[in-house]
Formats: sequence, C-alpha cells, structure tokens
Amino acid sequence: MKNIFTTLVLFFGIISFAQTAIPFTGERDFNIEQGASGSGTPAYYLDVKKNGNVHFGFLQINQADGKETKEEMNAGKYNSKVMKVHFKTYNETFYVKFDKEKIYLTDETGNIKRSDDCCPVSEMAELNCNCESILYK
Repeated sequence: MKNIFTTLVLFFGIISFAQTAIPFTGERDFNIEQGASGSGTPAYYLDVKKNGNVHFGFLQINQADGKETKEEMNAGKYNSKVMKVHFKTYNETFYVKFDKEKIYLTDETGNIKRSDDCCPVSEMAELNCNCESILYK
C-alpha cells in the first residue's frame, strides 16, 4: 500500500511539473502594432522548435537606403502565460503570449495590453484595441 501511494505521489508530481505542450512548431510571422506607411516598420516572426525553444526575430529594411537590420534571439522554452522578448539591436523589450492562431502583446504578468496603436487600419474609429495579431505561416 505504501509503495502504491509513493508511486502515485511521484506520478502526479511529475505530471504537475511537466512542460506545457507547445501549440505548434515552425515559423510564424506577426505584426501587432500598426506602423506608418514607409516607416520601415520591422517584420517580426517567431520560430517554435520541436524541443520547445522559442526564437523571436525581426527584419527591418530602411526605406531611404535599403539597409537591412535583423536580429534573432532565443526566448527560452515555451510558456503559455508570458514570454519575455529582448532585442539588443534597439534595446527593445516586450512581453507576449501566443497560442495556435494568435499572439498577444502583454505586460510582465501576462495581461493583454490595449492601445490605439494596436487598432487595425480598417477600424480607424476604434480606440484602445487589444494588442494582438494573427500568426501567419
């Protein structure tokens, strides 16, 4: 009886500490905040590896001289609550969470941010929209 109880405790302990299942593997593009036309707004992407590591990156092309700036960083293992992304190039830090279809800009605790900059161009009358984007293949 004692062995069965110990085995059950061990089993449930392992299950409770198990890694959260990743929603997909592969690369997805996204654009949460709307940039001004011609501003050279970075194109962001995330790449989820089979081992659960999540890489974020961006590519920005300067509209004036065509110069490319790009960076990729490893944000660690997938976390469904919140992930910290820090790009050294522009000393840019933001927090996100994502699922199979969407990515959300959040605060440090995982609460979805709201901003006028996140409203779709087609919805100019809207204010203070959820900061989210569809993940594109």
